[in-house]
Amino acid sequence: MYQIDPPRLPKEVLPTMYDLKSEDPEEPGLPDQFHLWQPRLLDETFCPSNYPVEQVFVASDLNLYYDLRNPLWYKRPDWFAMLGVLKSSQQQDLRLSYVVWVEGVSPFLVVELLSPGTEAEDLGQTLREINKPPTKWEVYERILRVPYYVIYDRYTNNFRAFSLFTTRYQEISILKQRFWLADVGLGLGLWQGSYQETQGLWLRWYDADGNWIPTANERIQLESLRADSERERADFERERADSERERADSERERADSERERAELLAARLRELNIDPDQL
Repeated sequence: MYQIDPPRLPKEVLPTMYDLKSEDPEEPGLPDQFHLWQPRLLDETFCPSNYPVEQVFVASDLNLYYDLRNPLWYKRPDWFAMLGVLKSSQQQDLRLSYVVWVEGVSPFLVVELLSPGTEAEDLGQTLREINKPPTKWEVYERILRVPYYVIYDRYTNNFRAFSLFTTRYQEISILKQRFWLADVGLGLGLWQGSYQETQGLWLRWYDADGNWIPTANERIQLESLRADSERERADFERERADSERERADSERERADSERERAELLAARLRELNIDPDQL
């Protein structure tokens, strides 16, 4: 669990997610299809082996408020994951935003999907303007100290990852478009395949054996294939049993025929005053 110590101020003065806006009316447009589907694939395949399901919270395009001294400042990561934070169990309790000083837990990993308008800031290539909020890179690296930061550019298939070393991000060496995160017993990599009926290279989580974590639909398909395989195996066993039974019946009929022939031969010998037991 990655925790931060919020300033000690009276709780009644701290704004919550209900006090802070969840949308920016001045921000034009909505996420494109890729920015909707790629986070969804990450959601479906992120299942840390060392955390209960109810203590893993993931979000995309959700306002992340990070500075109590400037409570209106926020970033909106394309995808981020928290460990040790309870998921909402009731629909009315679903988060409107993620307020770090209320939750007390900083993100474990942030993913930014590059687009022409945000590329420079996502890569830490912009400087903070006077009297303006810090850049994404500053927030993730220096304020929230997010352990892992991942950047993916679908136009160039450029996949980069950074881990926090002391106070600065250091780039992780990525081999075969994959890297392992021992903290959660999962790896993150680029998978070539079809998601939402769309072919491409997608960010996806994999397990310790190098197998891609299946999505909900893939699990259904796997269960269906497994059920079909079990049915085929049961049919084969039934056919084999029937074949064994037919073979046993044939052997029994052959034995009965041999016995009848022997009895007929013995009777014929006795008619000839020959004791068959003496032969």
